[in-house]
Amino acid sequence: MKLLISPINPEEAIAAYEGGADIVDVKNPKEGSLGANFPWIIKSVKESINSGKPISATIGDFNFKPGTASLAALGAAVAGAQYIKVGLYDVQTEEQALEMLTNITRAVKDYDPTKKVVASGYSDYERINSINPHLLPEIGAKAGVDVVMVDTGIKDGRSTFEFMDEEELTKFTSAIRAVGLESALAGTLKFEDLPVLKRIQPDIIGVRGMVCGGDRTSCIKAELVDKLKNEM
Repeated sequence: MKLLISPINPEEAIAAYEGGADIVDVKNPKEGSLGANFPWIIKSVKESINSGKPISATIGDFNFKPGTASLAALGAAVAGAQYIKVGLYDVQTEEQALEMLTNITRAVKDYDPTKKVVASGYSDYERINSINPHLLPEIGAKAGVDVVMVDTGIKDGRSTFEFMDEEELTKFTSAIRAVGLESALAGTLKFEDLPVLKRIQPDIIGVRGMVCGGDRTSCIKAELVDKLKNEM
């Protein structure tokens, strides 16, 4: 499993990098679960770690606006992100999800085919009236994305494991693997979830609050990143 850590600025990025993060993921929690940060923050984060690790960037929790999302995805790619993550927050049908992801992928891959598109569904999809994440592996494969993940849409302290149990998450990651894509799990994960995560074996786990001492509005601590990496 690779460890993705989500800083909000260069100082936190350095802590994530020094702690041993495999992917440094730029986001802005003020704008939601996958809230987008500014292009210059993505650029400065990349410079702060001297491009020592791949940079990921979230572009937002999107409703059905494929044009807007495609422009945002290209902006993140131009700013220096290797992984471009989009949340299908208020996307409700398979047709909408396919159109969104196909256009986002084209925008990114036309610019640089080596960059990776990450399609994120939400474990708490029922309470946010969004698409079932179990539909995303097949849709993602058709659209040409590289990674399919699940996160929590509402950050109220409830974990992905409260909405999808081990059996369901194992089925989810197996379905992603079956179509040749990478899998990622996130959503208020805790240190005590590690044994279950090791059994599920996603390709990537994404965290923020866990390495901020349990409060995602606090700051990333390099020693907690190091602890997490060692326990993984």
